[in-house]
Amino acid sequence: METTCFDPLNAACPTRQILSRIADKWSMLVLLALEPDTLRFSELRRHVEGVTQKMLTQTLRGLERDGLVTRTAYPTVPVTVRYTLTPLGHSLSSAVATIRAWAVENTDGIRDAREQFDTQPRSSTPPTPTATTRPAPGVAKPDSETEPMNSDPD
Repeated sequence: METTCFDPLNAACPTRQILSRIADKWSMLVLLALEPDTLRFSELRRHVEGVTQKMLTQTLRGLERDGLVTRTAYPTVPVTVRYTLTPLGHSLSSAVATIRAWAVENTDGIRDAREQFDTQPRSSTPPTPTATTRPAPGVAKPDSETEPMNSDPD
């Protein structure tokens, strides 16, 4: 049996698509909203403030496709649709709850870091890399860095 090595830093790794789905802002918020209970679309939309109908629809379709959410339609007029987490979705929601707890615990520190960053003076040009480079053969270094030049580069 062949084992697959998953490396999400590799662009071709299938875990990248999964991480993209679960790290999406709306996916995380929908998972949090569905953790305690099954909800209708309109209830979800009220729970997840700021999400548009289009974005919620796209998010729910993606979560359903990935097996994290089940969509159940009831034959009423108008049709009633309920969403619930699958066992796979529940297993992910515990990780999402951990990330949420981390965010709550570190909100003040992040806010302070942002304020400090935002008050630092910035130049209008991007920073220049400060990596040490060897001069091209035959080019002299500044006086402070002079050392015997070897005519045979490494």
